[in-house]
Amino acid sequence: MKAKSPAAWEHVQLAAKLADLKDDHYRTVLTLSAMLELFIEKGILTREELSAKADELDAQLESLISASLHPMA
Repeated sequence: MKAKSPAAWEHVQLAAKLADLKDDHYRTVLTLSAMLELFIEKGILTREELSAKADELDAQLESLISASLHPMA
């Protein structure tokens, strides 16, 4: 039986790493979602406050990205 080529084995390893990252991402999002729901249930923040803050942070990030792509603009 022929041994696997190094390139094929690297693809297998890369796929495994990607699967691990996907699982980590899912668990992180799940934990954050649970925390936010608890904060809302306990009256620490409202969905409207959360949405407004997310919009604010998104706009800041977009501005930073735009500035880094077009530094002289």
